[in-house]
Amino acid sequence: MNSTETLIRDLADRAELTELVARHSVWVDERRFDETEQLFTADVVVESMRGRAVGIDELHRVVGHGHDRYLRTLHSKSNIVVELDGDTADVRAHDIGVYVLDDDTEAIAAAQHHYGARRTEKGWRFDRLKVVPFALTEAIGRNL
Repeated sequence: MNSTETLIRDLADRAELTELVARHSVWVDERRFDETEQLFTADVVVESMRGRAVGIDELHRVVGHGHDRYLRTLHSKSNIVVELDGDTADVRAHDIGVYVLDDDTEAIAAAQHHYGARRTEKGWRFDRLKVVPFALTEAIGRNL
């Protein structure tokens, strides 16, 4: 590959990985668990406050157990940093989550998400995720 082709490949990889981060938020918020294999590898390892999950079935269990108590959630990722290394990548993003507890209360959380990704025959997929909590509010009143 010449330098232009290499640059285009690099930019395309970064765009695809950034899109995966955004789709991860949509996956959680809209509970699109039927799309899990479009985001994660079959052998994904996830570590969070809710526990450790290895594989898709455990991931569904951990996410479902944690998010089933909320009426709605809204996650927003920012400060996305992608470090490419051939067919693997490390991706970091800041995450702010709003958790609607009931019609009157919500909670806000902040965390860093550290993803590992690898290129598969179907495109980039996350094979690791470590969620590092930063802040979590008590239940607060809703004005909306």
